[in-house]
Amino acid sequence: MEQSNTIAEQLKALQNLQRIDSKLDEIKKLRGDLPEELKDLEDELAGLETRTSRLNDEVKGVEEEIDKKKSTKKDCEALIAKYKEQQMNVRNNREYDAITKEIELQELEIQIADKNIKEGFEEIEGKKVILDETKKLLKTREKDLDTKKKELEVIIAESQDEETKLMKERNSAGKKVEDRMLAYYEKLRANLKNGLAVVTVKKGAVEGSFIQIPPQKMAEIKEKKKIVLDEHSGRILADVEDIVEEEKPKRRTTRKKTTTTKAKAEAEKADAGAEEAPKKSTRGRKAKKAE
Repeated sequence: MEQSNTIAEQLKALQNLQRIDSKLDEIKKLRGDLPEELKDLEDELAGLETRTSRLNDEVKGVEEEIDKKKSTKKDCEALIAKYKEQQMNVRNNREYDAITKEIELQELEIQIADKNIKEGFEEIEGKKVILDETKKLLKTREKDLDTKKKELEVIIAESQDEETKLMKERNSAGKKVEDRMLAYYEKLRANLKNGLAVVTVKKGAVEGSFIQIPPQKMAEIKEKKKIVLDEHSGRILADVEDIVEEEKPKRRTTRKKTTTTKAKAEAEKADAGAEEAPKKSTRGRKAKKAE
């Protein structure tokens, strides 16, 4: 980090960093939701692979149980054969009945084993159906992922040069910002939807939030003697944009003549009377001279 000498230089460095990050944000927007879609597909694929592995383990476990039941059945059949042989050499009814009960017990064990084996095969069949569906879905999602990756690669390729250049500029700009301010800037950007952490006051309002700033604070921002933050959003207020209004041309006002018909007639009558007056006076003088 290069230590800036003044607050003004520090603010300038932050503004430059914000400008670069805003351009990088625009590039990311061009990619749209593809990165998130890729992440979702990768997560789904991981889940499907886990599910496939679990189903295979479950099928294997049921098959092992079936083998155990088959082994138990064979043991029972062997005991039944043994007991039947002993039954032929009993000395009394008591021994005969005892051996008969043992035979019945082993036959019951065989029935239970047969039932468990049947249920096991049914369970395996059901799990294999789910397993096949999962594998099909897994292949479909793998194709979707491959398609999305190719789309993203095309978009990235179009903006790769610009992004690489901006990243280099960003690394250089970041070194000119104090560590404490850089950490604050990064944290603030992460918490703001539009990513504008360093802003300008335009038309008396904070850029990005449109909150009005009092004149006294605007004067402090212009002085650049300290870092001024927006009280509401925490944004760094780097500068004030002076709006120069163009001087509007003066409007020429003309009085409208509101002469009514009656007034116009009276004016014309007055003019006519003024013309006749001299004529009358001349005739009077001529009459007097004749007398």
